[in-house]
Amino acid sequence: MKTILHWLVLSGTVYVIAMVFPQVSVSPWWVALLAGGLLFFINVIIKPIIKILTLPINLITFGLFSFALNAFFFWLPSQFIDGFNVTTIKAAIIGAIIVSVVNWLFDNLTGK
Repeated sequence: MKTILHWLVLSGTVYVIAMVFPQVSVSPWWVALLAGGLLFFINVIIKPIIKILTLPINLITFGLFSFALNAFFFWLPSQFIDGFNVTTIKAAIIGAIIVSVVNWLFDNLTGK
């Protein structure tokens, strides 16, 4: 149940980001569900592996490389899902920060 709720929260976050920032677009509303599902998969499966592999770079840059990874992971679904577009790097960074904050809040509220 928590997995489905997390997926829906991420999907809602993607939809709100698309409504607020014109550089991020979601054409039909259900594309936000697909993008949220792919973001959930990336955050749960792929991101922990990549963070371990890039730990030396993160240590050298004092954690700033995490922003680049988060922006890349927010931009990545736009390459696979038609109807979800992230056009600028600024939008990817802002979207990634918002998704990270929402993930953090969700984990704290549900007791990870």
